[in-house]
Amino acid sequence: MKKSLSIILCLAMMLGTIAVLASCTETSSYKIAIVTDVGLLMDKGFNQGTYEGAKAYAEAHKIAYKYYQPANGSDATDNDRIDAMKQAINNGAEIIVAPGFLQATAMETVAKENPNVKFVFVDGWALGLANVTAIVYKEQESGYLAGYAAVMEGYTKLGFTGGGGGGNPAVNRFGYGFIQGADAAAAEKGVDVTMKYSFKYGDTFSASTELQTQIAGWYAAGTEVVFACGGSMFQSVKSAAGEYADAKIIGVDVDQSGESDKVITSAVKGLSVSVERVLGQYFDGKWDAELADKAQNLGAAEDSTGLPTETWRMTNFTVDQYKALFAKVKSGEITPKADVPEDVTTGWTKVTVDLEK
Repeated sequence: MKKSLSIILCLAMMLGTIAVLASCTETSSYKIAIVTDVGLLMDKGFNQGTYEGAKAYAEAHKIAYKYYQPANGSDATDNDRIDAMKQAINNGAEIIVAPGFLQATAMETVAKENPNVKFVFVDGWALGLANVTAIVYKEQESGYLAGYAAVMEGYTKLGFTGGGGGGNPAVNRFGYGFIQGADAAAAEKGVDVTMKYSFKYGDTFSASTELQTQIAGWYAAGTEVVFACGGSMFQSVKSAAGEYADAKIIGVDVDQSGESDKVITSAVKGLSVSVERVLGQYFDGKWDAELADKAQNLGAAEDSTGLPTETWRMTNFTVDQYKALFAKVKSGEITPKADVPEDVTTGWTKVTVDLEK
């Protein structure tokens, strides 16, 4: 009996030791970190696309990952972003993926202090640091394709509402491309197009009653489809469109068709694919050769811009017609302009741009 009891106690001690060891091996070190931009993580836009790319790579390769949202939400400061990045490093981050141009100051500060940690500046630019790489997109291509498709579908009264208050380069390229595409299609069809164009309520990329009221006013005045270009701003446009039976929406960054049956298409970027691509380069040991202090400018040629065809909701402009147009953009036969002028209201053949400030 004593011998059996001793064996039981011994086994219990061994199991206890194994349990302790198991808890120690549970991950408390997250190698991949995602530090979000303003707005929600699952914003149906930039934060979500970036996160999903990092998540997909991490889970496929069994690497621990964690996302961090800077304090104060839409009012986050550089210090809030710095704190989030430092927390990620304290939790074991080897590489930090951060979307949005607002990350620049915080990323530069933290990257200089932590030269052994790598940083991916999504939708940013090279910062002159060997431990920072950037992903840049040719948003003007997706914007062009969306504007062209909308007019070819038959819409002549368009709207564009953008985030960043007019200071976000990516959003500005989307909008400028949208006008270019609409103008090209209008010239081809021989029709005149009007376009409401505004950054008035998009400073923080957040939904607001003011934005909803503005867009509802557009729809009431005859606007047929609005390009909602700014993360959570989509919710305000969706609510405004819900007030009008024929109102339509064009989404941005990711395929937003699942958010509303009013979405006819989305001007997408290969956020997830491109983040997976850079993480693969890093974990394959190619940082110094391919990424250090470089910016990859991705577009149709890399299948990183375009419109989603799986959820196509247009009938007059077909998928086959779109694919033919996309092939011309991909080959460079059509090259939408990327340099956004100060005045986007002039220089158009068939589009009249009504800038609402």
